[in-house]
Amino acid sequence: MMSSRIRLGVSPLSWTNDVLPDLGDAISLETCLTQAASAGYQGIELGRKFPRTHTELAPLLHEAGLELASGWHSGFLAERSVADEIAAVESHAGLLKASGADVMVYGECGCMPGSYPLDEPLSLSPALCCLDTDEYARKVSEFANVLMDRFGLKLAYHHHLMMLVEQHHELDEFLTKTTDSVGLVLDSGHAFAAGVDLAQITERFGHRIVHIHLKDVRAEVLHRVRKNDLSFNDAVRAGLFTVPGEGCIDYSPLTDFIARSDYQGWLIVEAEQDPQKEEPFAAVSRAFHWVKSTFSQSLSTEEIAQ
Repeated sequence: MMSSRIRLGVSPLSWTNDVLPDLGDAISLETCLTQAASAGYQGIELGRKFPRTHTELAPLLHEAGLELASGWHSGFLAERSVADEIAAVESHAGLLKASGADVMVYGECGCMPGSYPLDEPLSLSPALCCLDTDEYARKVSEFANVLMDRFGLKLAYHHHLMMLVEQHHELDEFLTKTTDSVGLVLDSGHAFAAGVDLAQITERFGHRIVHIHLKDVRAEVLHRVRKNDLSFNDAVRAGLFTVPGEGCIDYSPLTDFIARSDYQGWLIVEAEQDPQKEEPFAAVSRAFHWVKSTFSQSLSTEEIAQ
């Protein structure tokens, strides 16, 4: 188990998909929590089956012996005011604060195409240049300041396929124009699929990284997704993502970053997979041992509990 400087957590997406209701719908929350703890993880992120009040959530986490690492918020700052976004996030941020989390993951859903945007071809992903990037950066920065002042939560902005900040040049521009109050979720899978250079981002913006998602990419599936211009949801169903260590990503930029930086936060194993094709407990257990082995090579012995 990792030290208090770097904690190892897992996303519930290996058990139950947040967007595709048929993937893992029959798997109970209790099974997810029990298996996450049994695999060795210290924490877990929120998922769609989690209760949304601290009174209901706290006993479940306590019984499983898990901490709440974070939770996703679908934001619309590209389309609405900071005040409206704060009103929309209030109950969610309050739950995270009450549950002991110190980071909130933010995904920008404004400007996404279609009624069901994750079912649209990846080629229709909105470009950051489609809006006033200076104004957008100002709003996100202001939102991050309010989130910290009111709830004590760091904003962890998620670069993501099919969202405004996706490709390397978009992530670079976004981080350049926003203030340091805007933290980053560095997601290895989305980075690789969108052509983000992990080495450059960690070198230039390592101080902005406040949360890390570790998932891998199956190269042959990515090739098919690009060739056929599949949607994000079709890519997930096809098995684009897998647990870290079982795909084609070179993780050396991340292990180097952890070794040379003072990063303090979570490493979250995350893989949107069909639980009928990839048995969740087996997959996340393999990933737990892979992460411990891979990142222990870049950490001092004092930072990894034996």
